[in-house]
Amino acid sequence: MEIYYMITFFILGTIFGSFYNVVGYRLPKGESIMFPPSHCTNCNHRLGPLELIPIVSFFIQGRKCKSCHQKISWFYSFFEFSCGGLFALSYLIFGLSLDLLIALTFISMLSIIVLSDYEYMIIPDEVLIFFGITLIIEFFFKDGLQATGMHILSGMLAFFTMWGIKKLGDLLFKKESMGGGDIKLMFVFGLVLGYPLAILSIFLGSIIGLPISLIMVSKNSNHEIPFGPFLSIGALVLFLLQIDFNNLIDAMNYLNIF
Repeated sequence: MEIYYMITFFILGTIFGSFYNVVGYRLPKGESIMFPPSHCTNCNHRLGPLELIPIVSFFIQGRKCKSCHQKISWFYSFFEFSCGGLFALSYLIFGLSLDLLIALTFISMLSIIVLSDYEYMIIPDEVLIFFGITLIIEFFFKDGLQATGMHILSGMLAFFTMWGIKKLGDLLFKKESMGGGDIKLMFVFGLVLGYPLAILSIFLGSIIGLPISLIMVSKNSNHEIPFGPFLSIGALVLFLLQIDFNNLIDAMNYLNIF
């Protein structure tokens, strides 16, 4: 039964991942996420049912458009597979619970943000607002009104901390050091992770993103690096590992790190 549920959530994740792909590409450009229906971006051929099966259709079509034979990027299938894997992993960690619903909501938001920020350097407000409100509602049903208020307070603290870091960066670098979307994203991180871990995600994301950023800078003459994907990966690692900040501090004290 456990394997059955994992496979089910993996398939569900690939289906949602296919949709999030559309959202991440269209929303930052102000396009409808529903119309026109999924189509080839090269010849505008409308995709049929067999061309819309996540991952599978990519190989059925021989990795190219059925109509114009334009090569299809591996990224689409990789994105769908990643969403499927994260959905299945979430079930394995949280089981059938409200925590699982929160995890899937959080992963869904981060998937769209990683794609849109990498592709367009934009974290859409619509995504943050929709998923932020959804998460608040889920926390209310899971933890009650008072605890949800604490979640919101943590989100506000994370938001203003990131705002302060941005202002300091602007002063040091004499230019815009961070996009507004990154600051708003921190509110959701504080909401889900709690205040201390939300701030820790900044440093973890920076460590993860450093080698990748160096490569991107060498290839990008304007040196603009999207920070949202690295923040998202850092937050996702902390969330799925279920790291408790107090236990982390105790472990560091035990190891005489501080």
